[in-house]
Order: sequence, then structure tokens, then C-alpha cells
Amino acid sequence: MSRPLLFATTNPGKLRELQALSAGLQVLSAADVSPLPAVEETEDSLEGNARKKALAWAKASSLVTLADDSGLFVDALQGRPGVHSARYAPGDDAARVRRLLEELQDVPDGRRTAAFRCALCLAAPTGETVVETGSCPGRISTQPKGAGGFGYDPVLLVPELGRTLAELSLEEKSRISHRARAFALLHPWLLAYAAGRWPPAA
Repeated sequence: MSRPLLFATTNPGKLRELQALSAGLQVLSAADVSPLPAVEETEDSLEGNARKKALAWAKASSLVTLADDSGLFVDALQGRPGVHSARYAPGDDAARVRRLLEELQDVPDGRRTAAFRCALCLAAPTGETVVETGSCPGRISTQPKGAGGFGYDPVLLVPELGRTLAELSLEEKSRISHRARAFALLHPWLLAYAAGRWPPAA
């Protein structure tokens, strides 16, 4: 029987992506395990927020938990919105994208470089953690393109593909996204968990 893994996210887009990457484990979401505490992202790094969320839900649920924090880091904005990407503007994803494009409206194409970054934390109820990070570099387009993905996906253009992340299929995105790259580094730890070798016995 596969071992349970709780994903510490209420974002359906993130959940779909992580489920697609987690074959062989019994994936649980917040809807399957309740009540779970609300966790404020108060740390000043993606790694800190991911660790904080993973530990809080692991201890509350008594389940090994995977949490992520991700952000869009734009060079012309000195790294903003960065760790504050989800709170960059009030409202929905479209409102945050509009604010970003407004801030970059006078920035020429060659200076619109940016990267999505992701930190993934695997946490055990006993307090052990493993954190891995991944990055997906690109360029901010002048207008949203594509109906897939979520968040800032419609405006991060992947130069080698000539398309935004929102124009990619889930399969394509799962090969090159920041989350997929972090997950690839974390995968050996998930295999160890699935085989009963992590976390180490007390």
C-alpha cells in the first residue's frame, strides 16, 4: 500500500502540478485532513515559508507533509514581487499580473528578464525537514498569453520555447517549471519515504 503524503497547499493549481509529479504516493490535500491550522507566510525567504508551512501541517496532521513557496523575481524591479508574489496586489491573479505589467510598461524587452523560483520542503511530524529549490528563468511578456497554469504563468515567456508557461500543457510545464526542477531534487527523498527509509527511526 502506498504511503500517504499531505500537500500543504490550498491552491488548486499547485495541487494539480504536484499530484502530477508524485506517482506512487497516496496524495492527500487539506480537504482530506481537517482541521488544519492557517499558516501565515511571514518569513523573508521562500525556504523559510515552505519549512514553516510543512512543519505546521505535519505536526497538526501527524503525516509527512510537502509544502512549497514560490515567487516571481523580476530583475528590473530589484527582485520584486519575490517572496511577496501572492500578496503583490489585492484581488485575484489577474489583478497581480496587471500591476506587474503596469510597473514594467516602460521597460524595454531586453531588460524584462525574470525567474520563477520555488522552494519545496518535506517535513516529518517529528521535526525532520529536507528543502530543495528550483528556478525557471524567462522574460516578462508585454501582455498575458495562454489559458493554462495560474498566477503569473501567462506573462513569463520561456525563450527557448517561444511561449509563456500558461501556453504549455501540464506535461510540458512539468518538465521545465521551477516547481518541477525543485521536485526532481527532492524526488530521492520521496522515494526514501515511500520505501520506509525516511524519516530515520528514533
